[in-house]
Amino acid sequence: MRGPVLVLGATSAIARGTAAALARRGHSLYLGGKDESELARIAADLNIRYQVEVRYGAVDATDYAAHRRFLERVIETMGGLEGVVWAIGYLGDSIFAQTHFEETEKIIAVNFTGAVSLLGECAAYLEGKGAGFIIGLSSVAGDRGRQSNYYYGAAKGGLSLFLQGLRNRLFPAGVRVLTIKPGFVDTAMTFGLPGLFLLASPASVGERIVAALERSRDVIYVPWFWFYIMFVIRMIPEPLFKRLKL
Repeated sequence: MRGPVLVLGATSAIARGTAAALARRGHSLYLGGKDESELARIAADLNIRYQVEVRYGAVDATDYAAHRRFLERVIETMGGLEGVVWAIGYLGDSIFAQTHFEETEKIIAVNFTGAVSLLGECAAYLEGKGAGFIIGLSSVAGDRGRQSNYYYGAAKGGLSLFLQGLRNRLFPAGVRVLTIKPGFVDTAMTFGLPGLFLLASPASVGERIVAALERSRDVIYVPWFWFYIMFVIRMIPEPLFKRLKL
């Protein structure tokens, strides 16, 4: 039997695919999210399908004062943790955010500040334990600022740098930090958005995320071809890039 894993943002489609891949490998799970009734349904489904222990509890990414107590409750319930998956995200409305700072603040708080707070608590626990892993879901949107989603992209870019620093800090302690950069995935967050292409299924993305733990790489693009797409986008000179409607 493999060790318990905390999945944060467990009601999202990618998190569900990741949780299923972990359960398939024998990990017991603690599911964290805001919708407890949906968490209960997901936990029951995973338990029936894979015959592993699945617990759940409410957590709000922006309720920073509650994060330490939440993690303590998870550790007490599961008898410890082997790893953590951060899959909490909020795309937001970029046009609305241009004139309403409360929307900007929410995008930054959910995607970046909440991750810094909650993963900071998890990092301290795993560092003290001297083993384990953290998987953080960033985004290809964080690789370059684009006019269509730069609020979300800025928050995810900040998250990528935070995970990079965390990786350097925790390496001597034997804790693995893996950054995942999904491209377009067929989820509720992207449903109906214009201009999407090469949509990946959440189940396949979840399987690739967990499979990446068995490799030595630190940053993974899923699906893999997004590495090359973003390489090209990053190479476009700024004088040309600012004229593109991306």
